[in-house]
Amino acid sequence: MSTSTRASRVAATREAIIAAAERLFAEQGVAAVSNRQISEAAGQGNNTAVGYHFGTKADLVRAIIRGHMEDIERARIERLDAMGDEPGLRDWVECFVMPTMDHLGALGERTWFARFAAQVLTDPAMRDVIAAEAMEAPSLRQVTAGLNACLPDLPPDVRDERDGMVRQLAVVVPAVRESKIAVGEAVARDTWHEAGLGLVDAIVGLYEAEVTELRGLHRHESHR
Repeated sequence: MSTSTRASRVAATREAIIAAAERLFAEQGVAAVSNRQISEAAGQGNNTAVGYHFGTKADLVRAIIRGHMEDIERARIERLDAMGDEPGLRDWVECFVMPTMDHLGALGERTWFARFAAQVLTDPAMRDVIAAEAMEAPSLRQVTAGLNACLPDLPPDVRDERDGMVRQLAVVVPAVRESKIAVGEAVARDTWHEAGLGLVDAIVGLYEAEVTELRGLHRHESHR
């Protein structure tokens, strides 16, 4: 077997494993799926194929995320380059949300990435993986700085709280939509792009929402 033929077969095997793992993780959860199940779903007779090609399960999860993040990062950079001189809050939120939503729309009718991301986010052993691979992309650091500049009056602790809400919305909302599409249920908006715009509306509203002062309530409760 030539070197090029072997390299092609290895690449094809890796792609088959990644595709099978993404689907199984999305449908069943990361912890519930074994390497044997992934190998069988990928058409590999050798049950050690996953470990041979990827190492640990965390390494496989990283490979899945990186495969999607390349396109998402490219789209986000294009949006950043096209921004005007004085971008507002909505511009930065669109830079955060729309590259992923448009990427999901480009994947075709059957997708698993949104549910996969949600499964990883809720897995105690894996959530740090998605934080490191997806949330620390260079373009997202620029988006974070832009959001900070648009929200100077939001108290830091409230900002941190809302950032956490936004990160969860950005993962869970697409996963719910993808789940509905997978079983043929109706969704509120026809396309992923339109769904992304609705998510942007919600996130902008969340950041701009009134801040309820709780210190007085806490003092009151402490004396009850």
